Amino acid sequence: MDVRLDYGKEGLEISLPDHLDVKTLAYQSATPIAQQPGQTDRQALQEVLKHPTHASPLSEIIQGRSSACIVICDITRPVPNQQILEPILETLLAGGMAPSSIKILIATGLHRASRPEEIVEMVGEDIAAKYTILNHDAQDRKQLVYLGKSPRGVPMWINTHYMEAEMKITVGLIEPHFMAGFSGGRKLICPGIAGLETIREWHSPRFLEHPNAATGQLSGNPVHSENTWIANRAGCNFIVNVVIDAYRRPLKFVAGDQIYAFEEGAAFCRDIVIDRVKHPYDIVITSSAGYPLDTTSYQSVKGMMAAVPIVKPGGTIIVAASMSEGIGSKEFASLFERHSDIDDFMQAIMSPDYFVMDQWQLEMLAKVLKKAEVKVVTDGLPAETINRLFVESAESVEIAVAQALEKHGPQATVAVIPRGPYVMPELAS
Repeated sequence: MDVRLDYGKEGLEISLPDHLDVKTLAYQSATPIAQQPGQTDRQALQEVLKHPTHASPLSEIIQGRSSACIVICDITRPVPNQQILEPILETLLAGGMAPSSIKILIATGLHRASRPEEIVEMVGEDIAAKYTILNHDAQDRKQLVYLGKSPRGVPMWINTHYMEAEMKITVGLIEPHFMAGFSGGRKLICPGIAGLETIREWHSPRFLEHPNAATGQLSGNPVHSENTWIANRAGCNFIVNVVIDAYRRPLKFVAGDQIYAFEEGAAFCRDIVIDRVKHPYDIVITSSAGYPLDTTSYQSVKGMMAAVPIVKPGGTIIVAASMSEGIGSKEFASLFERHSDIDDFMQAIMSPDYFVMDQWQLEMLAKVLKKAEVKVVTDGLPAETINRLFVESAESVEIAVAQALEKHGPQATVAVIPRGPYVMPELAS
């Protein structure tokens, strides 16, 4: 059996033994907007801008406002930014705003700054040339405004450019997220344009170790409720979010109120990305969804987490990720030097005095390793480096499968999630 995994920019073809009964998980059937009768992406966008959810039309909201800040995702999210920005910018200009009064702010969170060529890739040459485009820097206090502490005691630092704008707009992608339930909506503000101190506390064990801090879970999820509170405190006049299919074609646009439009999009996304299985599996093969999400070992954890709901305790997770940019931040890489194993790390982070930026991703890896072993296939890092990251390197998916079959037996059950974290596996009740 041949299967194609999302891997880098080109994908990865794998071949599995014919005797295996393999379950492949995928999106539910949905027709892209552009293939619907009498419909185009542009028309669908214009419609939600004119008839948004729990909000006045964008053209009305901007009246009397002389400046705008539009927040967009960074390169790690495959958002059709240019497609979405064009009608938004046209509306702002038609309402009397000058291009010089409009800033586009890249919600980097704690990711690296977007490179000039990546900015052009994200927004197109015309927008990149015409508008001021800024990278958020969570560690630069000069870029941040302090809004006090949330009821849970999280210090709220938010980007100055955003807070000073008369019109605040966020543009994002709604997809499953392994901590916050779903990406999009409030996440563009926290962590997108929040300060390090804010993200540090929001990503601390008191939030992440909660059982409801999980993929697809919004109700009772403290990660979701906290960043929603922070985003509301910062304020947002209008959001535009998109749900895309496996080929990154828009399936649905939502716009309007930061809470209600996001919830509408998340409900639609849930119906599309859930794939239910009858039983857990001995072996789960997954990916980190290919470029741009699988460029680092840090991001690959999201692919591992995708397999957790359906892998048997003591099972094997095989993840393929290009890791073309290496391990991740120097802080994340340092964690593997600081700690002998995952148990040592987990013991350390429970101290309120312990903090290393990006530690939360290793905390997520701990949840994976608590349930299953992990084998990693990549051409971005050498085997000896992978083996230092508390996981096991494998030369290929085929070799990793053969090793797993030796452990679980020739009749082991196998599932494949080609799109990794973009699909939400669920055990049927």
